[in-house]
Amino acid sequence: MTASDTHRTIDAVWRIESPRLIAGLARVVRDVGLAEDLAHDALVAALEQWPEAGVPDNPGAWLMATAKHRAIDLVRRTKLIERKHEEIGRGLKAGQGGTAPDLDAALDDDIGDDLLRLVFTACHPVLSTESRVALTLRLLGGLTTEEIARAFLVPEPTVAQRIVRAKRTLTEKKVPFEVPRGAELAARLSSVLEVIYLVFNEGYTATAGDDWMRPALCEDALRLGRILAGLAPREPEVHGLVALMEIQASRARARVGPAGEPIRLFDQNRALWDQLLIRRGLAALERAEKLGGTLGSYSLQAAIAACHARARAPAETDWARIAALYESLAQLAPSPVVELNRAVAVAMAFGPQAGLDLVDALTAEPSLKGYHLLPSVRGDFLARLGRPAEARAEFERAAALTRNARERELLLGRAAACADGSMPPGPR
Repeated sequence: MTASDTHRTIDAVWRIESPRLIAGLARVVRDVGLAEDLAHDALVAALEQWPEAGVPDNPGAWLMATAKHRAIDLVRRTKLIERKHEEIGRGLKAGQGGTAPDLDAALDDDIGDDLLRLVFTACHPVLSTESRVALTLRLLGGLTTEEIARAFLVPEPTVAQRIVRAKRTLTEKKVPFEVPRGAELAARLSSVLEVIYLVFNEGYTATAGDDWMRPALCEDALRLGRILAGLAPREPEVHGLVALMEIQASRARARVGPAGEPIRLFDQNRALWDQLLIRRGLAALERAEKLGGTLGSYSLQAAIAACHARARAPAETDWARIAALYESLAQLAPSPVVELNRAVAVAMAFGPQAGLDLVDALTAEPSLKGYHLLPSVRGDFLARLGRPAEARAEFERAAALTRNARERELLLGRAAACADGSMPPGPR
């Protein structure tokens, strides 16, 4: 194996093993930043030794053993300093004198609980949304700062600062490395799911830049969601989110044309939809439903996506059910964006005028003032009602609002199609 082959292997191993490595260390040292530093020490050791000695038969165990020894050395040094300053005498008498052996055993405990603790720590509400996303991708996704910056089209120093600040905040706020219990669990779980879905959505429909999709982010989010579902199998909304992402990801190949151009839902070749992902998504939705209780927002959105997945052709879509599901979603989590999506379903089920009436009621909503999909949806309804001049103006306004180059091209194309009467019906 050449040196370059070894480095590629190390990179692949790190992506897979680093979350477990950091999680196991963080439980013991109680500091996410320190745990990451120790894990990186093990990575540096691998980069130094594996090209000459060869890749171990169990590279993950090798990394853990190396990081474990670094952690034990660190604890021993810390204890020595503490003894010299006589600051922890009572703690040592209480049974902390055997820290190194205890640490050795602790790092071999069930890693699943550690990963769950790491998920909740990285997504703690004390951090900003941007920091939660960056830290989660760094610690659980195994992405480098450069990769995160490239994925979100922000400068690398900005991402680096977010990660540093996030780790510092967790330390300063003394955020415990634990899975929340009781009433706190629901709110904290909501934060975790929000972060994962934000990552997925940025990959599924990029908010800015030249690409319509960034598949790598979708894959990272799906992997995190699947891990979380394995760690928290009794939480229905976790399965609901996984179902939603699996089904949406199934359309990835059909959503982009040969030149990278967006292809709307109605125009997609459904033979390209990934049936394995659809089956996985429907199974996850079934798990969420079997756990009982009222469906949460992610499960409701997954049920909507399932309606599309089950339709072999656009005409077979159960738009009345989709409209009813959006009605339920609006009652559970009311928002102007949900109402806009409900308007699309209503228009498809009951005609464009019914949808336009709902959209017109949203035009004064301040939060949608710069939202490009509002004029886009309104333009679609107007075109279907035989009002092409008004529709064209709406599509042009939508094109001016979007920050994604591919979507801008699509909207301008729809505006031009209004002029020659060639615009096809249906939502994107």
